[in-house]
Amino acid sequence: MAEVLAIVAAFCFALAATLQQKGALGMGDTLGSAKSYLQLLKQMWWLLGTVALGAGYIVQAFALGKGQLAVVQSLLVTTVVFALPLGYFLTSQVVNRIEVGAAALVVLGLVAFTLFGNEDTGRNDAPTWEWAITLAAFGLLAAVLIYLGGRGDLRRKAALFGAAAGVLYALSAAMWKPTADAFGSDGLQGLLSAWELYAFAAAAVIAFVVQQISLATGHLASSVATVSVCNPIVSIVIGIVVLEERLADPTWHKVVAFIGLGIALWGAILITGATEGPKERETEGGDALPAPELASAT
Repeated sequence: MAEVLAIVAAFCFALAATLQQKGALGMGDTLGSAKSYLQLLKQMWWLLGTVALGAGYIVQAFALGKGQLAVVQSLLVTTVVFALPLGYFLTSQVVNRIEVGAAALVVLGLVAFTLFGNEDTGRNDAPTWEWAITLAAFGLLAAVLIYLGGRGDLRRKAALFGAAAGVLYALSAAMWKPTADAFGSDGLQGLLSAWELYAFAAAAVIAFVVQQISLATGHLASSVATVSVCNPIVSIVIGIVVLEERLADPTWHKVVAFIGLGIALWGAILITGATEGPKERETEGGDALPAPELASAT
């Protein structure tokens, strides 16, 4: 059940990214100020994307309540697969043969991971000092990615800001585990008194803002792919090191599962490097599928 919910959440996130990009497209040089976000609130497509994002969060929360962090977040790699056709039809993204083949790799890899990666042990919480180190380390990584993303062209900005958002989304998902555990044990009072709740919310909000800046560049596949790669990688590290999550024996099942996950991540990385974007229509030899003409809307 957790796996199915994770796939549903991935579709919601892909739809959200596509719709939000449609609303934010063209604001890449200005998005980041408070005024620019007020302008986004007037964009119908962006608001619809935010609704889809909220639905994805809810479904993801249920998935995390039923499964391991590393497993649920790994399946969110399918977000980039869903984003390709959605971007093609909704924001006139060019989808080329490399991206189609890479998406097939993602699907095949995750099928192997799901079939052979059975959950075994794990915990929902960890000592505070372990969480403090985790938040500091990955928070610093996200800050470095944002800094580097601001020192290049729009394609680099989309990829690195997307990567930073992926790191922060992974932190948010990880902090949801102890947050939900506090609510289940002590109810609303325990939830509101748990510091993990506020760490979860802060990571989620910052990730949301950073991803909007990434999407506003117009490079949907690069943005979504780096989110979809960094999110599971960071989640797997946190799941194994902090939450002590493990896959069930036999050992060869684990090997096949991790090989499948590696193939899926490789496919997402290939999508990141593929030519895409509404302004990248010139291709050689018909390698890309022409994007449909869409009426502009706000």
